[in-house]
Amino acid sequence: MNTVDLENAMWFKSSHSNGTHDCVEVAVLGNAVATRDSKLHGTGPVLMAGSGAWQAFISGAAAGTLDAS
Repeated sequence: MNTVDLENAMWFKSSHSNGTHDCVEVAVLGNAVATRDSKLHGTGPVLMAGSGAWQAFISGAAAGTLDAS
């Protein structure tokens, strides 16, 4: 398993965020994308995805084609 240094990652929230901490934060790290729960203030787990997998997820979410079952 590869280790990724998240110490200096530039995290951001969606522009649709309502200003609370109930959001998902994202950091783009070259060929990978990291996501985390903003309620945990950087202390919780981080989900990593390759850039292709992230793009497929975003496209599916936007199109409403994700299968939640």
